[in-house]
Amino acid sequence: MNDVLIASNATDADAVETVRSHHAELAGALTTRVSTLSAAVRDGRDATPARDDLAAWCASDLLPHARAEEKALYPAALAIPRSRMLVEAMLAEHRTLADLADRVARATDAVQAVGAATALQAVFDSHLEKENEQVLPVLAEASDVSLAELLEGMRDALDADGAAPATGHGGHSCSCGEHDPEGDPELDARLIPHAIRHATIFGALDAVRPGAALVVSASHDPLPLLAQVEQRDPGTFSIEYLERGPQTWRLRFARRA
Repeated sequence: MNDVLIASNATDADAVETVRSHHAELAGALTTRVSTLSAAVRDGRDATPARDDLAAWCASDLLPHARAEEKALYPAALAIPRSRMLVEAMLAEHRTLADLADRVARATDAVQAVGAATALQAVFDSHLEKENEQVLPVLAEASDVSLAELLEGMRDALDADGAAPATGHGGHSCSCGEHDPEGDPELDARLIPHAIRHATIFGALDAVRPGAALVVSASHDPLPLLAQVEQRDPGTFSIEYLERGPQTWRLRFARRA
């Protein structure tokens, strides 16, 4: 991620960070769901609940987000010559994401579901990187474009679609499936850029079902993160240290049933 972004005004600079933070939450939520599905198949457990959870999240969060971008964000980027071809390609990626989400939902074989889910995550991660590092900076730099207004347009489109807003967070109320401690998905926070690290973790935690857990690896004792998790979701998670340094800290976040 680029650390320096030139925006036409401070409001648009804030809008860029809001969109990037929401992208990180989406990426974290998807990572946890794909990892949970893969772990179920690897461990020989029933993968249907994890597959259905991923498919439902795609329908309620990922695909509405893509549609909102097409309504509010992409038209402005298409009007700028240097970003037109990129955005046209990204519109094609939206169709690919929708096709892969449909393959996940329709998969009758667990291995096929994992294959489609893995491809979905790879395409989505690449797609977000292009949005964060190429599309958003172009819009932020354009003096005749208000990125803050485009963000409001995305929120309106998401509200009309009945989807989660582009800020804030939501939990997951599904209690299907049984929890296997050895099948906990893991998120290595050390691999996530610092600017979006906490947002990605929050998105991943939002995907954890009641009675299930997520293991997070960090390069230090993440006390500020723990304080933010408790402030954000008071009493929702029980937290256990699996490893305490000196190079790696691993913590298990278990969502209370």
